Amino acid sequence: MYLGIDCGTQGTKALVLDANSGQVLGAGSASHTLHSGANGRREQQPQQWLDAFEQATREALATAGISGEQILGIGVSGQQHGLVLLDEQGTVLRPAKLWCDTESTPQNRLLLDHLGGEAGSLQRLGVAIAPGYTVSKLLWTREHHPDLFARIAHILLPHDYLNYWLTGRACSEYGDASGTGYFDVRTRNWDRALLDFIDPSGRLQRALPPLLEAHQPVGRIRPQIARQLGLNPEAVVASGGGDNMMGAIGTGNIRPGAITMSLGTSGTLYAYSDKPMVSPHAQVATFCSSSGGWLPLICTMNLTSATGLVQQLLEVDLQRFGDLVEQAPIGAEGLLMLPFFNGERVPALPDARASLRGMDGGNLTRANLCRAVVEGTSFGLRYGLDLLRASGLQSQTIQLIGGAAKSPVWRQVIADIMGTPLVCPQHTEAAALGAAIQAAWCVMPGADRQAQLAALCERCVQLDASTHTQPDPARTAQYERVYQRYREQVSLLAENPLA
Repeated sequence: MYLGIDCGTQGTKALVLDANSGQVLGAGSASHTLHSGANGRREQQPQQWLDAFEQATREALATAGISGEQILGIGVSGQQHGLVLLDEQGTVLRPAKLWCDTESTPQNRLLLDHLGGEAGSLQRLGVAIAPGYTVSKLLWTREHHPDLFARIAHILLPHDYLNYWLTGRACSEYGDASGTGYFDVRTRNWDRALLDFIDPSGRLQRALPPLLEAHQPVGRIRPQIARQLGLNPEAVVASGGGDNMMGAIGTGNIRPGAITMSLGTSGTLYAYSDKPMVSPHAQVATFCSSSGGWLPLICTMNLTSATGLVQQLLEVDLQRFGDLVEQAPIGAEGLLMLPFFNGERVPALPDARASLRGMDGGNLTRANLCRAVVEGTSFGLRYGLDLLRASGLQSQTIQLIGGAAKSPVWRQVIADIMGTPLVCPQHTEAAALGAAIQAAWCVMPGADRQAQLAALCERCVQLDASTHTQPDPARTAQYERVYQRYREQVSLLAENPLA
């Protein structure tokens, strides 16, 4: 039995996997609180993650009907790019700045200029650093909290911090590390010189965690944490990884030819590559995978975070929201939403804000507003898919995961806009499943590590045939016209982000 944990923006999910049968036996969850500011601040208290970890784990064990003593390994998935700073005693210095935090946009510009712009960043790191990456958060901390900055002893990502709490060991693995902005994805090494540019004293270099291969465990769980969680004190903690990297494993996306799309707080789209295919398009991030390869990826900042705002405004639940979307025609009778409530990474519009275009006296209805936000967020993913395809990545189908993937309405909209068939795995919370699979991989002995992982994925990742969704050519053609209008508006915003 293996425990998979996914610490996301909205909450923590846990599941218990029987790696022999490939069955998920139980699941649990607990919510987080997001602290937001009008200046783009998006932060969380790491203590919340620990509390949620415990609550979700106990619920997963209870629903599985097993004792925690049966858990042989633990894998942790975490939201990428977040910054957790610890002092010498392992105390958290301040709230964690998250992936969706854009407060450090000015610092990102300064660092990007230092690297020689997007082209220079791609040449040096293999990725073009963007607002939300970890590196600009470090410069922001130095400028805004110099007293805390002087006490930094460990620089960790959210999943690294959870592993540290579990084991007492600070370390990182290539997949999550490749989203920091101070990591070379080609050589799989930290870019120490870039950290010295931020702080010439070498403090940040000394605070870097050592790097692990994806199949290497961090260590055994600490006895006091095992007692607190009710787990086997001999349980091994896997290297873990970022949520997208774990989502790839949890959908069996460990070989070329597959594309995974995640409909969560953010929207992501990624495909496995066995070599570092650095795209000429700066918005494609060629991260490392947590399965031994690379994971070219695009990420939109606004997905269910945007549709959730419309739900709150209209005071409707998910079922009613879906009904309203279906009531409105494609194109929402001319109503077009650019849902950049927190700026946007893809398309690259960090300073943009959301807007509603094409309103008239007849089309501003509840149904059209719901459809406009679903279409607007989906067009961002289509924009990213176009970039991946232009980079040479192709796939005949999409595997859809994340909370919104459970909605038949969303699935049909995505299939039609992308013009591509899609299917969901049986477990759409693929990051937690991927973490559990990786935990089993780390525990298993053997020489052919890649063959072992492939066998685990084949056994544990099952598709849900009832979710197979085919695009309708007529609807795809209708969406294409609306999408081109979206592209025109994005081009105008690129020239004037505050328009």
